[in-house]
Amino acid sequence: MIAPPDMTIPVSFSPWHMFLGVGLVVRSVMVILIAAALATWTIFIAKTIELARLKARLRSAEETLEDTDTLKPGADWIQDGATIVHAMVRAAETERRRSHDLPEDREGVKERIVLHLERLEAGEGRRLMRGTGVLATIGATAPFIGLFGTVWGIMSSFTGIAAAHATSLAVVAPGIAEALLATALGLVAAIPAVVIYNHLARQTAACRACIADLTSLVMRLVSRDLARIAASRSAEVLRFNQRELRASVSVAE
Repeated sequence: MIAPPDMTIPVSFSPWHMFLGVGLVVRSVMVILIAAALATWTIFIAKTIELARLKARLRSAEETLEDTDTLKPGADWIQDGATIVHAMVRAAETERRRSHDLPEDREGVKERIVLHLERLEAGEGRRLMRGTGVLATIGATAPFIGLFGTVWGIMSSFTGIAAAHATSLAVVAPGIAEALLATALGLVAAIPAVVIYNHLARQTAACRACIADLTSLVMRLVSRDLARIAASRSAEVLRFNQRELRASVSVAE
C-alpha cells in the first residue's frame, strides 16, 4: 500500500531535510526557536562587549577618584570616563552648589547627595539588565514551544497512519523524527539562554558592586570638601573676631 505524500520516507534524515519535510505548523515552531536561539547569542555578544567596556571605564574612574583629593578636580578628570560616574560627580557638585545659601548643615547636604546618587545607581542597574529579560523568557518558554511542535507533528503522523491504514514503523518513524526535531531545537534555544542569563546576571552584579564602590568614593570626596569649607569658614570667623578684638583694643587705648 502506498503511503500518502506527506508520509513519504525522506531521502535523508539530516536536520535540514527533516526541516523541509515537516508540516507548516511544526516548521513555524522551528523557525521561532531558531530565531530565539539567534537572539540569545546576539544579546550575549552585545552585552558582553558592553559590560567589558563598562568595567574598563569603571576601573579607570575608580583610579581617578582614588588619586584626587577634592571633588572639583575629579569632576574635570572624570568627564571622559564612565558616563554613570560623570553623572554622579555632576550630581554631587550640583547639589552642593545649590545648598551653598542654606544654613550650615553638612549632614543634610550629604543626605541629599546620597539620595540622588542612589537614584542614579538604581537607574544604571536597570539599564545594565536591559535585554536579559528576553533571555529569561526564552529559557522558560522554548522547551514548551518545542514540545508543542513535537506533539503536533506526532499527532499529524498518527493521523496520516490512520488515513493510510498502515501499521509499519517505517511509515510513522520519519514523521516522529521530524517532530522530535522541534523538541531538540527547543532545548538548543533554552539551555544557552539560561546559562547566558546567569552569566550576564553575575557580570551585571559585579558592575553594580563597582558602581556602589564609586558612590562611596564620591561621598568620601564630598565629605572631605565639606569639611574643608567648614574649616575655611571657621578660620574666616576667627580672623574676623581677631580683627574686631584688635580694633576694640585700639579704640580703648
